[in-house]
Amino acid sequence: MTTPTAAPPRPGTARGPVRPGERALAPDLARGAMLLLIALANSAGYFLASAPGVAVEPHGFERVYNFLLVELVHARAFPLFALLFGYGLVQLSRRQERSGASPRQVRNVLLRRGLALFAFGAVHGVLLYSGDFLGGYGLICILFTLLLLQRSDRVHRFAPWYLAVGGVYVAVLAIVTATGLAGGGTGAAVPVSPFPSAQAGSYLESLAERAAEWPVHTLTILPMILMVWVGAWAARHRVLEAPQEHLKLLRTTAIGGLAVAVTAGLPMALLAAGAIEMDEGAAASAKLLYETSGFFGGLGYGALFGLIAHAVARRGSAGPVLTAVAALGQRSLTGYLFQSVAWLVLAAPFALALADRAASPLLVSGLCAVLVWAATVVAADAMRRLRYRGPAEVLLRRLVYVRKAAER
Repeated sequence: MTTPTAAPPRPGTARGPVRPGERALAPDLARGAMLLLIALANSAGYFLASAPGVAVEPHGFERVYNFLLVELVHARAFPLFALLFGYGLVQLSRRQERSGASPRQVRNVLLRRGLALFAFGAVHGVLLYSGDFLGGYGLICILFTLLLLQRSDRVHRFAPWYLAVGGVYVAVLAIVTATGLAGGGTGAAVPVSPFPSAQAGSYLESLAERAAEWPVHTLTILPMILMVWVGAWAARHRVLEAPQEHLKLLRTTAIGGLAVAVTAGLPMALLAAGAIEMDEGAAASAKLLYETSGFFGGLGYGALFGLIAHAVARRGSAGPVLTAVAALGQRSLTGYLFQSVAWLVLAAPFALALADRAASPLLVSGLCAVLVWAATVVAADAMRRLRYRGPAEVLLRRLVYVRKAAER
């Protein structure tokens, strides 16, 4: 990612065609599409009770689907989540500043938002899905607000350099993996971790498992603060809100980010597809390589959505489909939580148990992911027409702005 030549605006200033009161299409479109990637990843993990969700002994089309999941979905969706979360923090701070809030008031709003997200995550993680990201991002919101949000451009300009460090790390891992592959060896299975709560025989048993799983998973999310910082840097330059001003940056990031993710994910994808064999050491390196390169995949996806938004703006109309996807992006919290309810109902052994009944749990998970995501798109568009934020968004807003409402 290269730095734009134009002088960066401060977080509270407006620039380009996006005026106060308007919403830019790209961030909302990216969040809506991101939920499809998250649905594909989480449904596969829940149906197969493993992380990442791939078939260990794939047959037929499962080989192709395994390959596509590793290359395009697993470890790619959640970095995009982090990027857009950081982007949203700066957007929220701008809206608060435009409404006349002082820096201290902005900080307090964001701190309350972080606490509220952590509470959402705790409830979500224990009751529905321990692979929850809300709790971790709630903590990141608090840390980022206290340490980085209102710092000067001199501080924020270091955010993109994290990508350079990550690029070097990916290159080193690629060399290690290539060396392992060149040395030959066989016998390694696809490296996955068990997901006990998805296999629990009753809801009470699953609660106990999730209560143990959620805190550990939440702690593993905290390093994502670096990707959140990159997203905040992009928001300070309005990269997605004014894509016409950053076309070179977006094209370079989309092509370069996705190319790195696809290339670095190839060894793990081929192993998951049963196309190559390797020993356990090479398999461990291949898994780490695909996971680390996911940061670049998230960047590539974010830039791609910015380019799509620019193309839509030039055409003059988003059309009903993109408008509906963007509506889901505006209600992403509701859409995300609904997905977890769906996986519990559809896949859990004590519910519909489709994971146990299906000849191919992996392929059924993909079909369910697409159908559930499509249902949330339709529902979000209906809420847009009714001018309703979404139930989770309404509740979060009431928790964040409870003091302001009490003062009135």
